[in-house]
Amino acid sequence: MMRLAVAATPEVALPTLEWLLGNEHQLVKVITQPDRPAGRGRNLRESAVAQWANEHQIPVVKIAQADDLPGALTDVDLVVTIAFGILIPESTLTIPRRGFINVHFSALPLLRGAAPVQRAILQGDTQIGISIFQLDKGMDTGPVYSTSVHEIALEENSGQLLNRLSALVPQDLDRVLTMISAGSPPIAQSGAGTLAPKIGKEEAKIDWSQSSVDVVNLVRAFTPAPGAWTLWRGEKFHLTESKISLVKLPAGEIALIEGSLLVGCGDSAIEITTVIPFGKSAMKGADWARGARLVAGDHFE
Repeated sequence: MMRLAVAATPEVALPTLEWLLGNEHQLVKVITQPDRPAGRGRNLRESAVAQWANEHQIPVVKIAQADDLPGALTDVDLVVTIAFGILIPESTLTIPRRGFINVHFSALPLLRGAAPVQRAILQGDTQIGISIFQLDKGMDTGPVYSTSVHEIALEENSGQLLNRLSALVPQDLDRVLTMISAGSPPIAQSGAGTLAPKIGKEEAKIDWSQSSVDVVNLVRAFTPAPGAWTLWRGEKFHLTESKISLVKLPAGEIALIEGSLLVGCGDSAIEITTVIPFGKSAMKGADWARGARLVAGDHFE
Protein backbone atom coordinates (compact mmCIF):
# COMPACT_ATOMS: atom_id res chain seq x y z
CA MET A 1 0.00 0.00 0.00
CA MET A 2 1.24 3.48 -0.90
CA ARG A 3 0.35 6.76 0.77
CA LEU A 4 -0.89 9.01 -2.03
CA ALA A 5 -1.50 12.71 -2.49
CA VAL A 6 -3.40 14.17 -5.41
CA ALA A 7 -2.35 17.60 -6.66
CA ALA A 8 -5.17 18.97 -8.80
CA THR A 9 -7.56 21.87 -9.20
CA PRO A 10 -10.52 21.42 -11.64
CA GLU A 11 -13.44 18.99 -11.91
CA VAL A 12 -11.52 16.73 -14.26
CA ALA A 13 -9.78 15.19 -11.23
CA LEU A 14 -12.98 14.21 -9.43
CA PRO A 15 -13.52 10.74 -10.99
CA THR A 16 -9.98 9.79 -9.98
CA LEU A 17 -10.48 11.06 -6.44
CA GLU A 18 -13.72 9.12 -6.11
CA TRP A 19 -11.98 5.96 -7.31
CA LEU A 20 -9.07 6.40 -4.90
CA LEU A 21 -11.45 6.41 -1.93
CA GLY A 22 -12.12 2.70 -2.48
CA ASN A 23 -8.66 1.72 -3.69
CA GLU A 24 -6.12 -0.36 -1.76
CA HIS A 25 -3.82 2.67 -1.51
CA GLN A 26 -4.36 5.45 1.03
CA LEU A 27 -5.35 8.93 -0.12
CA VAL A 28 -3.80 11.01 2.66
CA LYS A 29 -4.28 14.53 1.31
CA VAL A 30 -5.31 16.71 -1.58
CA ILE A 31 -3.13 19.60 -2.75
CA THR A 32 -4.79 22.37 -4.72
CA GLN A 33 -4.61 26.06 -5.56
CA PRO A 34 -6.02 28.77 -3.24
CA ASP A 35 -9.57 30.08 -3.37
CA ARG A 36 -10.21 32.38 -6.34
CA PRO A 37 -12.81 35.08 -7.05
CA ALA A 38 -15.67 33.62 -9.08
CA GLY A 39 -19.14 34.50 -10.32
CA ARG A 40 -20.67 37.89 -10.84
CA GLY A 41 -20.08 38.86 -7.23
CA ARG A 42 -16.40 37.85 -7.49
CA ASN A 43 -16.63 36.13 -4.12
CA LEU A 44 -13.84 33.76 -3.15
CA ARG A 45 -14.58 30.17 -4.12
CA GLU A 46 -12.70 26.96 -3.39
CA SER A 47 -11.50 24.81 -6.26
CA ALA A 48 -13.66 21.85 -7.24
CA VAL A 49 -11.03 19.55 -5.77
CA ALA A 50 -10.97 21.40 -2.43
CA GLN A 51 -14.76 21.24 -2.21
CA TRP A 52 -14.69 17.49 -2.87
CA ALA A 53 -11.97 16.91 -0.26
CA ASN A 54 -13.88 18.83 2.41
CA GLU A 55 -17.04 16.87 1.68
CA HIS A 56 -15.11 13.60 2.10
CA GLN A 57 -13.05 14.76 5.10
CA ILE A 58 -9.75 14.46 3.25
CA PRO A 59 -7.08 16.96 4.43
CA VAL A 60 -6.59 19.85 1.99
CA VAL A 61 -3.39 21.83 1.43
CA LYS A 62 -3.73 25.02 -0.61
CA ILE A 63 -0.59 26.42 -2.19
CA ALA A 64 -0.12 29.45 -4.40
CA GLN A 65 3.43 28.75 -5.58
CA ALA A 66 5.82 25.84 -5.96
CA ASP A 67 7.99 26.97 -3.03
CA ASP A 68 5.12 26.09 -0.69
CA LEU A 69 4.92 22.50 -1.90
CA PRO A 70 7.84 20.63 -0.21
CA GLY A 71 6.38 20.89 3.28
CA ALA A 72 3.26 19.03 2.17
CA LEU A 73 5.17 16.05 0.76
CA THR A 74 7.13 14.58 3.65
CA ASP A 75 4.48 11.99 4.57
CA VAL A 76 3.51 10.71 1.08
CA ASP A 77 4.99 8.01 -1.16
CA LEU A 78 3.61 9.22 -4.49
CA VAL A 79 1.90 12.33 -5.84
CA VAL A 80 -0.63 12.11 -8.69
CA THR A 81 -1.05 15.41 -10.53
CA ILE A 82 -4.04 16.21 -12.74
CA ALA A 83 -4.30 19.73 -14.20
CA PHE A 84 -2.64 21.14 -11.09
CA GLY A 85 -1.69 24.43 -12.73
CA ILE A 86 1.64 25.00 -10.94
CA LEU A 87 5.02 24.11 -12.45
CA ILE A 88 6.90 21.83 -10.06
CA PRO A 89 10.70 22.29 -9.81
CA GLU A 90 12.98 19.30 -10.29
CA SER A 91 14.25 19.48 -6.69
CA THR A 92 10.71 18.91 -5.40
CA LEU A 93 10.01 15.91 -7.63
CA THR A 94 12.35 13.70 -5.62
CA ILE A 95 10.83 14.39 -2.18
CA PRO A 96 8.14 11.66 -2.28
CA ARG A 97 9.67 8.19 -2.20
CA ARG A 98 8.03 7.23 -5.51
CA GLY A 99 8.11 10.70 -7.06
CA PHE A 100 5.31 12.33 -9.07
CA ILE A 101 3.15 10.98 -11.89
CA ASN A 102 0.95 13.11 -14.12
CA VAL A 103 -2.23 12.41 -16.07
CA HIS A 104 -2.11 14.06 -19.51
CA PHE A 105 -4.86 13.95 -22.10
CA SER A 106 -2.89 13.04 -25.22
CA ALA A 107 -0.80 10.18 -26.55
CA LEU A 108 2.61 11.58 -25.65
CA PRO A 109 4.83 12.90 -27.13
CA LEU A 110 1.94 14.41 -29.13
CA LEU A 111 0.24 17.55 -27.84
CA ARG A 112 2.47 18.45 -24.93
CA GLY A 113 1.20 21.49 -23.05
CA ALA A 114 -1.80 23.05 -21.37
CA ALA A 115 -4.57 22.43 -23.92
CA PRO A 116 -4.25 19.00 -25.58
CA VAL A 117 -8.00 18.32 -25.82
CA GLN A 118 -8.81 21.70 -27.38
CA ARG A 119 -5.89 21.45 -29.81
CA ALA A 120 -6.81 17.92 -30.85
CA ILE A 121 -10.36 18.97 -31.77
CA LEU A 122 -9.17 22.20 -33.39
CA GLN A 123 -6.89 20.32 -35.77
CA GLY A 124 -9.57 17.78 -36.63
CA ASP A 125 -8.11 14.74 -34.86
CA THR A 126 -10.37 11.69 -34.65
CA GLN A 127 -8.45 10.04 -31.79
CA ILE A 128 -6.91 11.22 -28.53
CA GLY A 129 -4.91 9.56 -25.78
CA ILE A 130 -4.61 9.40 -22.02
CA SER A 131 -0.97 9.21 -20.91
CA ILE A 132 0.23 8.67 -17.35
CA PHE A 133 3.91 9.49 -17.00
CA GLN A 134 6.62 10.25 -14.48
CA LEU A 135 7.16 13.96 -14.07
CA ASP A 136 10.61 15.34 -14.85
CA LYS A 137 11.96 18.87 -15.34
CA GLY A 138 10.58 19.19 -18.88
CA MET A 139 7.05 20.01 -20.04
CA ASP A 140 5.28 16.66 -20.39
CA THR A 141 8.55 14.97 -21.38
CA GLY A 142 8.91 12.29 -18.69
CA PRO A 143 8.91 8.53 -19.26
CA VAL A 144 5.47 6.95 -19.73
CA TYR A 145 3.82 4.19 -17.70
CA SER A 146 0.60 3.95 -19.69
CA THR A 147 -1.05 5.28 -22.85
CA SER A 148 -4.58 4.46 -23.96
CA VAL A 149 -6.18 5.75 -27.17
CA HIS A 150 -9.82 6.77 -27.56
CA GLU A 151 -12.08 7.93 -30.40
CA ILE A 152 -13.30 11.53 -30.60
CA ALA A 153 -16.99 11.70 -31.52
CA LEU A 154 -17.76 13.82 -34.57
CA GLU A 155 -19.85 16.44 -32.74
CA GLU A 156 -18.13 16.24 -29.33
CA ASN A 157 -16.88 19.53 -27.89
CA SER A 158 -13.85 19.88 -25.63
CA GLY A 159 -15.85 20.00 -22.42
CA GLN A 160 -17.76 16.84 -23.29
CA LEU A 161 -14.61 15.02 -24.39
CA LEU A 162 -12.66 16.03 -21.31
CA ASN A 163 -15.47 14.82 -19.05
CA ARG A 164 -15.58 11.48 -20.86
CA LEU A 165 -11.82 11.03 -20.72
CA SER A 166 -11.65 11.93 -17.04
CA ALA A 167 -14.03 9.07 -16.26
CA LEU A 168 -11.62 6.66 -17.99
CA VAL A 169 -8.54 7.72 -16.00
CA PRO A 170 -9.10 5.37 -13.01
CA GLN A 171 -8.81 2.21 -15.10
CA ASP A 172 -5.44 3.38 -16.47
CA LEU A 173 -4.25 4.65 -13.09
CA ASP A 174 -5.06 1.29 -11.51
CA ARG A 175 -2.59 -0.42 -13.86
CA VAL A 176 0.03 2.27 -13.27
CA LEU A 177 -0.14 2.05 -9.49
CA THR A 178 0.29 -1.72 -9.76
CA MET A 179 3.35 -1.20 -11.96
CA ILE A 180 4.88 1.29 -9.54
CA SER A 181 4.24 -0.97 -6.55
CA ALA A 182 5.95 -3.82 -8.41
CA GLY A 183 8.94 -1.66 -9.36
CA SER A 184 8.21 -1.71 -13.11
CA PRO A 185 9.94 1.24 -14.81
CA PRO A 186 8.27 3.66 -17.22
CA ILE A 187 9.38 3.84 -20.86
CA ALA A 188 11.07 6.90 -22.37
CA GLN A 189 9.00 8.85 -24.90
CA SER A 190 9.95 8.35 -28.53
CA GLY A 191 9.06 10.02 -31.80
CA ALA A 192 8.51 13.64 -32.77
CA GLY A 193 6.63 15.70 -30.22
CA THR A 194 4.04 18.39 -30.88
CA LEU A 195 2.81 21.24 -28.69
CA ALA A 196 -0.61 22.19 -27.33
CA PRO A 197 -0.17 25.69 -25.85
CA LYS A 198 -2.75 27.46 -23.74
CA ILE A 199 -5.70 28.96 -25.63
CA GLY A 200 -6.04 32.74 -25.70
CA LYS A 201 -9.37 34.54 -26.07
CA GLU A 202 -8.29 36.23 -29.30
CA GLU A 203 -7.49 32.85 -30.81
CA ALA A 204 -11.11 31.87 -30.27
CA LYS A 205 -12.39 34.61 -32.61
CA ILE A 206 -13.92 33.09 -35.74
CA ASP A 207 -12.40 33.85 -39.14
CA TRP A 208 -15.32 33.39 -41.51
CA SER A 209 -12.99 33.03 -44.52
CA GLN A 210 -11.91 29.64 -43.18
CA SER A 211 -13.56 26.44 -44.36
CA SER A 212 -16.80 25.29 -42.77
CA VAL A 213 -14.98 22.26 -41.31
CA ASP A 214 -12.38 24.49 -39.64
CA VAL A 215 -15.03 26.82 -38.18
CA VAL A 216 -17.11 23.94 -36.80
CA ASN A 217 -13.97 22.43 -35.26
CA LEU A 218 -13.08 25.79 -33.70
CA VAL A 219 -16.53 26.04 -32.10
CA ARG A 220 -16.20 22.48 -30.75
CA ALA A 221 -12.64 23.06 -29.52
CA PHE A 222 -13.39 26.28 -27.63
CA THR A 223 -16.68 25.18 -26.02
CA PRO A 224 -17.16 25.71 -23.14
CA ALA A 225 -13.97 27.77 -22.67
CA PRO A 226 -12.81 30.26 -23.69
CA GLY A 227 -15.79 30.26 -26.07
CA ALA A 228 -15.77 30.70 -29.85
CA TRP A 229 -16.90 34.21 -30.71
CA THR A 230 -17.52 36.75 -33.42
CA LEU A 231 -18.85 40.32 -33.50
CA TRP A 232 -22.47 41.24 -34.13
CA ARG A 233 -23.04 44.96 -34.49
CA GLY A 234 -19.89 45.65 -32.51
CA GLU A 235 -20.61 43.32 -29.58
CA LYS A 236 -19.24 39.88 -28.74
CA PHE A 237 -21.44 37.02 -29.86
CA HIS A 238 -20.61 33.44 -28.80
CA LEU A 239 -21.36 30.28 -30.75
CA THR A 240 -21.64 27.07 -28.73
CA GLU A 241 -22.87 24.49 -31.24
CA SER A 242 -22.76 24.31 -35.03
CA LYS A 243 -22.72 21.89 -37.96
CA ILE A 244 -21.86 21.95 -41.65
CA SER A 245 -24.50 22.95 -44.19
CA LEU A 246 -24.49 22.45 -47.96
CA VAL A 247 -25.93 25.94 -48.53
CA LYS A 248 -23.61 28.50 -50.11
CA LEU A 249 -23.37 32.00 -48.60
CA PRO A 250 -20.70 34.71 -48.73
CA ALA A 251 -18.23 34.50 -45.83
CA GLY A 252 -19.78 35.91 -42.65
CA GLU A 253 -23.20 36.54 -44.17
CA ILE A 254 -26.18 35.53 -42.00
CA ALA A 255 -29.44 34.05 -43.22
CA LEU A 256 -32.46 32.38 -41.65
CA ILE A 257 -33.42 29.66 -44.14
CA GLU A 258 -36.20 27.13 -43.51
CA GLY A 259 -36.00 27.74 -39.76
CA SER A 260 -32.20 27.36 -39.50
CA LEU A 261 -29.63 30.06 -38.76
CA LEU A 262 -26.90 29.82 -41.40
CA VAL A 263 -23.61 31.70 -41.76
CA GLY A 264 -21.30 31.62 -44.76
CA CYS A 265 -17.72 30.36 -44.52
CA GLY A 266 -14.91 30.10 -47.03
CA ASP A 267 -16.50 27.18 -48.86
CA SER A 268 -20.05 26.44 -47.65
CA ALA A 269 -22.22 27.68 -44.81
CA ILE A 270 -22.59 26.32 -41.29
CA GLU A 271 -25.78 26.02 -39.29
CA ILE A 272 -25.52 27.64 -35.87
CA THR A 273 -27.57 25.58 -33.42
CA THR A 274 -26.99 27.43 -30.15
CA VAL A 275 -25.61 30.89 -29.35
CA ILE A 276 -24.96 33.24 -26.44
CA PRO A 277 -25.61 36.85 -27.50
CA PHE A 278 -23.88 39.64 -25.59
CA GLY A 279 -25.43 40.06 -22.14
CA LYS A 280 -27.89 37.19 -22.60
CA SER A 281 -28.23 33.50 -21.79
CA ALA A 282 -27.76 30.62 -24.20
CA MET A 283 -30.54 30.18 -26.75
CA LYS A 284 -31.27 28.43 -30.02
CA GLY A 285 -29.68 30.14 -33.00
CA ALA A 286 -32.94 30.30 -34.92
CA ASP A 287 -34.73 31.93 -31.97
CA TRP A 288 -32.04 34.61 -31.79
CA ALA A 289 -32.29 35.23 -35.53
CA ARG A 290 -36.06 35.73 -35.37
CA GLY A 291 -35.66 38.36 -32.68
CA ALA A 292 -32.68 40.07 -34.33
CA ARG A 293 -34.74 41.42 -37.25
CA LEU A 294 -32.18 40.36 -39.82
CA VAL A 295 -32.12 42.05 -43.21
CA ALA A 296 -30.54 40.84 -46.43
CA GLY A 297 -26.76 41.15 -46.33
CA ASP A 298 -26.40 41.15 -42.53
CA HIS A 299 -23.13 39.59 -41.52
CA PHE A 300 -20.87 38.80 -38.60
CA GLU A 301 -17.67 40.80 -38.39
